Amino acid sequence: MHFVDVVVMTAYFIALIVVGIIGARRAKTSEDYIVAGRSLGFTMYLACLAAVILGGASTIGTARLGYEFGLSGFWLVAMLGLGILAIGLFLTKKISNLKVLTISEMLHDRFGAQTGLVSAVVAAIYAMMVSVTQVIGMGTILNVLLGWDLTLSMITGGGIVLFYTMLGGMWSVTMTDIVQFVVMTVGIFFIMLPMSLSKAGGWSSLEAGLPEAHFDFTSIGAGTIFQYFLLFCLGMVVAQDIWQRVFTAKTDKVARVGTIGAGLYSFAYALAVSVIGMCALIVVPNLGDTQTAFASMAIETLPAGILGFVLASVVSALMSTASGTLLASSTLIVNDIIKRQFMKEMNDKMFLFVSRVTTFMIGFITIIFALWIQDVLVALDVAYAVLSGAVFFPVIAGFFWKRATTRAAFYSITLSTIVILSGLAVKGITSTDPILYGLLTSAVVLVAVTYMTSEQKQNTSVIETDENRTGKII
Repeated sequence: MHFVDVVVMTAYFIALIVVGIIGARRAKTSEDYIVAGRSLGFTMYLACLAAVILGGASTIGTARLGYEFGLSGFWLVAMLGLGILAIGLFLTKKISNLKVLTISEMLHDRFGAQTGLVSAVVAAIYAMMVSVTQVIGMGTILNVLLGWDLTLSMITGGGIVLFYTMLGGMWSVTMTDIVQFVVMTVGIFFIMLPMSLSKAGGWSSLEAGLPEAHFDFTSIGAGTIFQYFLLFCLGMVVAQDIWQRVFTAKTDKVARVGTIGAGLYSFAYALAVSVIGMCALIVVPNLGDTQTAFASMAIETLPAGILGFVLASVVSALMSTASGTLLASSTLIVNDIIKRQFMKEMNDKMFLFVSRVTTFMIGFITIIFALWIQDVLVALDVAYAVLSGAVFFPVIAGFFWKRATTRAAFYSITLSTIVILSGLAVKGITSTDPILYGLLTSAVVLVAVTYMTSEQKQNTSVIETDENRTGKII
């Protein structure tokens, strides 16, 4: 990188820290810290939701898939967008009307304390693992661009996110996300995409120089597309970081329209970054690590100054998701575990303090895990496998199946989580089978235990009625 690019990226990082500090001044209550006072209008809401959806896997991962498979690399982020559209079309009003802070709080209110606790643990692990993917992505970008050691790169990127998230919570995340949304939109759609196509020689050069399969939307394989549906579409519907953004909307209409808009934006982003990955295969055809496709293409294509801005846009995508999921994990732990189990009389001031301490601890653990795993798609698969397989059906049942029982939801989440983790250990973390087994276990246990416990209640009621009648006769 040219010295000018380093200055641009450094200035951007400093700006984020300053904006985060300003946001921290607005976080005066626990509701400010967790859901930005439930006060966001359409523009701010749309920008923040799109920013949290499109992170490390969306940019680095999709460019990598575009490099390897072509247009069908689109499906990873498309399934994220499909899940967001499903929320916008069917669930935003229900979610907004809950007036809770977490998805686990909803399950607690619907299915009892045990279900709330186990779902909080599962959802917190998911959110933290998504944060891990973003730190890996930041490390990869800074490693390629600045030539820094990968460990130092991850610590630097993760540390900046941890700093402003810990200080201001959702208000800091919201204010930095607006900046990040603008930067990533301009950087990807108006700079990187057209200049990548120009560097590769235009669309006709792609058609002439790439395998025919790269222009087939199904070349990645039906099995992989189905896996992405199970992982990302279903995962989005029950993701705490997404629900937490929905809670920030000022009105139901803002939540619904903004969520649909963010889903559509995701489709456009998926296609743009896939094409950038395809261009990279023409321009830098012999990459040893395809995870560096986006960064390598940027270095080959962009002039000094512009390069720094575009790479800041990629880091923006990473940081926005990292901050959102880091806050989501912290919120679940504080609101649904610490407060409910250990500090039931916690006042608002103490909630804020504990939230900041917990955010710091989760951020520290996130950076450690990122240094250990170092593969963005692997970490993402683990996160969504557990969330989609274990929590999806109980949440949907909580909204739409009144007969579902407390015991059924608890056993559904617990047993499906065990099945998924065991399956990932035996078959490998890239296998689709554990997710299917988990979903099947979750659905079967939920239905079977519901009918069993319903029958038990009915039988108990009959016995009690008979006893009452007998007593009256006597």
